[in-house]
Amino acid sequence: MRISAAQRTENENRIRAAIDRLLRGELPPGGKCDIKTLASKAAVDRTAFYGTRPYSHLRVEFERRFQALQQAGDIPDPREARITRLKTENTELRERLAASEQAIDELTDFRTQALARLAAQHEEIVRLRESTAGTSRVGRLPAPRTTVVGTCS
Repeated sequence: MRISAAQRTENENRIRAAIDRLLRGELPPGGKCDIKTLASKAAVDRTAFYGTRPYSHLRVEFERRFQALQQAGDIPDPREARITRLKTENTELRERLAASEQAIDELTDFRTQALARLAAQHEEIVRLRESTAGTSRVGRLPAPRTTVVGTCS
């Protein structure tokens, strides 16, 4: 069924208005910033946006403007913005977790080495005490003297 030029102009105006609303973030509940939602908001058949159909140039314009907003860091679809934010947060948390696991591994290795060194030092002290216990040449040092400091008059 053919449409008149006036109907086509009216449809294009509705589509452009719907494009502007979607790109401002005015999405219907459960809708996305996509061609399906655009077609439903403009009351136009979705297939009219593809191939050599009458509104394919408006689909191209919509996608170009949408990509420009995304590249500028402005995501009109709150759902997409949330997904992007959560992916970034997930990546950061995975990096923090990997760093924490690495630090724990390093500290565990350090603890193991420190305990091994302490055990070796204790064994050396015990061995030295046993070897000096049998020799008579080792004697005890005398107790330190206490001196009384006098006052001069």
